[in-house]
This record gives sequence, C-alpha cells and structure tokens, in this order.
Amino acid sequence: MADRDLFDDSTMTFGEHLEALRIHLWKAIIGLVIGSTAAFFFSNHIIVAIQQPVNQVMEEKFGHRAVDDLSVETDERNLLERVKDWWNGKSAADEESNVAKKTPLESALELELDVGDVARALHAAAPKEYSALPDDAAPGKLTISLVNSPLGELIRKMQLESLKPRTDAVDEAFMIYLKVSLIIGLILSSPWIFFQIWQFVAAGLYPHERKYVYSYLPFSLGLFLGGAFFCFFFVIPQVLGFLFEFNLWLGLRPEIKMSTWVSFALVVSLMFGVSFQLPLVMVLLEKLSIVDVKLYREKRRYAILIISILSMVLTPSDPISMMMMLIPLCLLYELGILLCANGGVRKSPFEAQAT
Repeated sequence: MADRDLFDDSTMTFGEHLEALRIHLWKAIIGLVIGSTAAFFFSNHIIVAIQQPVNQVMEEKFGHRAVDDLSVETDERNLLERVKDWWNGKSAADEESNVAKKTPLESALELELDVGDVARALHAAAPKEYSALPDDAAPGKLTISLVNSPLGELIRKMQLESLKPRTDAVDEAFMIYLKVSLIIGLILSSPWIFFQIWQFVAAGLYPHERKYVYSYLPFSLGLFLGGAFFCFFFVIPQVLGFLFEFNLWLGLRPEIKMSTWVSFALVVSLMFGVSFQLPLVMVLLEKLSIVDVKLYREKRRYAILIISILSMVLTPSDPISMMMMLIPLCLLYELGILLCANGGVRKSPFEAQAT
C-alpha cells in the first residue's frame, strides 16, 4: 500500500482530460502571474547583474585605467620644482620616456606649457623670489596632467557612461523591466507550473514511468541551471572579448542597446541550458528501446558531428561560443553512455508494468 501511486486507478474520458488540462493550465497561469508580480519589485537588481559582463568587457576593450590608478603631478609645489629643474638644466628624459605608455585619456588631459613663459610670469609676479630668465636660456616644454583634477574626473565619468548599454525609445527601459520580470517570475513559479503539468501528464503514465520522472527531474533541473550559469559567467565574457576585438581591429566602437543585450544574454544562456539536457535525452531514448548503449558507442563519431552542427546553430556566429558548447556536450555525451550502461536491462512498458 505504501508504493501505491495517486493515479493508479485514474480513468477519464477524452472530455474529462480536456477539462483537467484547462484547469491545470489556469492554475499554472495564475502561478506565473503571482511569480511575475513578485519579481517586479526586485527585477532592477537582476537587470544590473545582467549588464555586468558587457560592462566589464567594454571597459576592458574600450576604456582605460581608472583615474585613481594614475600617478600625476598637478599641485603648485611640484609645478615649481619642475620649473626649477628645467632652470637648473636637469634632464627630463625620464618623463619623456613614459609618453608612449600614456593612454589616450591621459594624453587628452595634458596641458603643454612653455617653461620660459612660466619662468617670466613667476619673475613678474615675485621678482624678489624668482630671478629674471637669462637671455640664453634653453627652450623647454612643461607638461601638466589634469587627470586627477575635477575636470579629469568628470571626463572619466562621461567616458564610463558612454560604454554602458543604452536605450533608444522612451518606453524601452520599462518594456525591458517587464520582460525581465516575466522571465524571473517564470523561474520562481516553475515548480508550481511543473507540478500542474505533472498532475495532468502523470495520469497517462505507468508507475515505473513516473518513477523515472521522479528520479531524473532533479538531475534535469541541475543540468539546465548548470548550462545557463556556465554560459552567462564563462562563455559570454569570452564571446564578447572575441567579438569586440573585431571592433578594435576595424576602428569601431559598439553601441550596445539594452534590449538587444538582454535578449542576447537570455537566449544564449537558454540554449546552453537546453543543450545540457543531452544525457537525459539519451537515457530516454534508451529506456524507450529506440537506441541502445551499444549504438551510442559505435556511432560516437557521427554523434560528435551532429553535436558540432548543433553547436553552430544554437550559438552566435563566433567559433569561441561554438567550441565552448561543443566540448561540454561531448563530455555530456560520454556521461549519457555511462548512465545508459548502468541503467540495467531494458524492458518494454508492458513488461515493466507486469513486474
């Protein structure tokens, strides 16, 4: 009695099946609405997190070092000391040797002054403290960086803002928020939705088939989440770095639209999550006596070819994402063979029901 399933004695007409389907669908939709409504209050944090990969790669490829990391001399004391060094004939070779290491931002925020003009201005302002400039004084230039000045910090902030994803339409940000809220709501309510689907499907399954669902459903969920997280945190940054290199090569800077980026990140992650279900698909085909484990082993080369084609179709048009899907799927194919080999002797549904 302990092993008796809830649906063992379930018998319904076709009309009753349709009515049950309608009820379960409405319950699933109500759960989705509740989950999306709850997600609406914190989806802003999800959207900020989704932007992180593209922001980091844009900063790495098209930004420059942070202002706080730059070593500059802008105060009056250093300026006077450098003028005195020039006056005394000291070489500025060390300073000139670092010119090639400067970023475009540093170079743009530099003022170049004539040292002679500075010396004459100092003498005119304080003749007792600063002597007159000799007529035979050698010409010289003085470079002053404004990177750490308020102007430099403002320009740096403007530069960082220009690298972030943007919106074009006035309602685009709101529509993105609704889209993300709906997706997060679907994730939150997925246990309830799966439960409603399972209540309808389980009535038409044998007890041993329900046992397979109980056993493999958590494994399926883990594979999906593992594929999605692997894609978002490891694949997408590598793909962005590879694709943005072509922008640098062609002298272009990408203007990322937020709606396009959200769709790209979610769709690619979804494709990875779905493709990682490969071992369970192999087990299902083996349990249904469609394919046996011996055929999986013998046709391994053809399987790798099919996986390669799927990797090209399910990923963007770059070789990086293709390879980063191809390699895990080949490993998951071997895992599927192990699961099938350890699954015991296959039985037809009628034989399994009889036992």
